[in-house]
Amino acid sequence: MTDHDFSFLLPEAVGENAPKMSAWRPGSVTVPEYPGDCIVISCCVGIMAYNEETNIGPLLEALSQQRLKLVDIAEIIVVASGCTDRTEAIVRDCCRKDDRLKLLVQDSREGKSSAINLLLWNTSQEIVVLESADTLPRPDTIEALVSPFADPAVGMTGGRPVPTNAPTSFMGFAAHLLWQLHHRVSLHRPKMGELVAFRRYFRQIPHRSAVDEASIEPLIKGQGLGLLYVPEAVVLNKGPETMSDFFKQRRRIFAGHLYVKDTLGYKVSTMNGLRILPLFLREIKLDWRYLLWGPALVLLECLARLMGAYDYMIRRKNPFVWPVAKSTKDIVQAVIG
Repeated sequence: MTDHDFSFLLPEAVGENAPKMSAWRPGSVTVPEYPGDCIVISCCVGIMAYNEETNIGPLLEALSQQRLKLVDIAEIIVVASGCTDRTEAIVRDCCRKDDRLKLLVQDSREGKSSAINLLLWNTSQEIVVLESADTLPRPDTIEALVSPFADPAVGMTGGRPVPTNAPTSFMGFAAHLLWQLHHRVSLHRPKMGELVAFRRYFRQIPHRSAVDEASIEPLIKGQGLGLLYVPEAVVLNKGPETMSDFFKQRRRIFAGHLYVKDTLGYKVSTMNGLRILPLFLREIKLDWRYLLWGPALVLLECLARLMGAYDYMIRRKNPFVWPVAKSTKDIVQAVIG
């Protein structure tokens, strides 16, 4: 990573004055105790949304009801990109009820990274939380995710996505097993996704990145700061319910990771299949689903990665604006049901 120059992403206010901090080590973070209900860490929660009329209202309600002690949600900014449904109207209605809430509108979809950059240019908060618009946090999630920033060595934290899919179907089984493997990997080598928080020590991320969290990781580590996985910061999400949506999503993500590796010289921890294989074998139980569906999932993931590599390396295709996986967009119904 030393061969790559990140200076174009750094704000003038940081540059030479960036804090010189030692590398973070697992277990080195200790969150100090504060008396009473003293609020010590302010943050902005950013939500990137495209046609999320089903989930955006419940998500904003869940954020308004967060149980907070050491954390203050100073701003909630929704970036609506090319929405053609009621997403913007719902957010505007919520703005009348919560003066922390702001809506930014992009006339067309330019990719999630573009929306994140618009967010970064419109907040003054040092700590920024990114939550996918098709997820729901638990009541203590933001407190758990942001409070570790009391340690100045922490530059980025990631929560634990928990799927709402019923594990009785193949696709539900796949969602649960993949996120469980993500959890196991992240306990040792943090890999961020779905819900993250970071110090705003840069003014933008690569505009054409299809994997925004993976693009933020090297920018934070390049400042000498550490990544911290916070499994207590649970966020509910919904995995694909169709084989087609699953394959498109996994193919796009792997192509995006290759882009990050190529442009930023950084590999996320889950790119190494040899690291994941032992964890997968440990997850296998004496259950027909693991014995039958498990190998099928491995084959499907390998094929998706192969096609993602083909897209990026042969077709020179970088899917930073990607088709929506429609079967992942009914998180609220999944939770209620």
